[in-house]
Amino acid sequence: MRILLTNDDGIYAKGIEVLHEQLSKDHDVVVVAPETEQSAVGHAITLTDPLRVKSINRNETFFGYAVKGTPADCVKLAINELMKPPPDLVVSGINLGANVGINVIYSGTVSAATEGTILGVPAIAVSINTFRDPDFRPAARFTRLLVRQVREHGLPPYTSLNVNVPAISESKIRGVRVTRQGVTRFVEKFDRRIDPRENVYYWQCGSNPPLEEDGDTDASALANDCISITPIQHDLTNYDFLESLRSWSFPKVSDS
Repeated sequence: MRILLTNDDGIYAKGIEVLHEQLSKDHDVVVVAPETEQSAVGHAITLTDPLRVKSINRNETFFGYAVKGTPADCVKLAINELMKPPPDLVVSGINLGANVGINVIYSGTVSAATEGTILGVPAIAVSINTFRDPDFRPAARFTRLLVRQVREHGLPPYTSLNVNVPAISESKIRGVRVTRQGVTRFVEKFDRRIDPRENVYYWQCGSNPPLEEDGDTDASALANDCISITPIQHDLTNYDFLESLRSWSFPKVSDS
């Protein structure tokens, strides 16, 4: 298979290097990733600046293309311009830090995978549940196995897999759970400071709460030392509420 490999931590991140090493054993892998870290940019795309592309070497050999843009930019550019023919699969990661619950919306890693599905290419996003001393190898090896499953079974249109791997040794991982997206959210906190010219500024210093959700959620799987796989899509419609909303009596605009 021909795989587009990207991320939001940037082309020099360790996670994408380890994942490239694993996937290249079985597939033709092309790296197109942000030149610099683009964490938490969501599904942003660049419209008012040029998307500059550089060829990047790692370990004195060609590694891939660095794009001065967002993860979604990278996928758009790769599929439409840099990869001929286009990829059979998009893989995004391995991200530092879990992408579960509401964080899925903020995540550049997940958004890169989502962009792949928008453009008609099946996709996987992969994250590891730590920011400190990460060992990406278990997540990379699991992703390699999951790619085989996706190749065999396929994915529905506009559907990607959001994968989160606990930051423990492979022998301690208790299994794989197919999960739904939970509601765990980032807890906002801002550190108010004053610069030397007496101007007030703020640092975002919030954090993720402990992963304590119950049930079949992504956060619950991680809390129980299991790999979480969540099928996600970009259709945000609340279908359960559609009929109720249609029953409302809306005034004419002229009546206002």
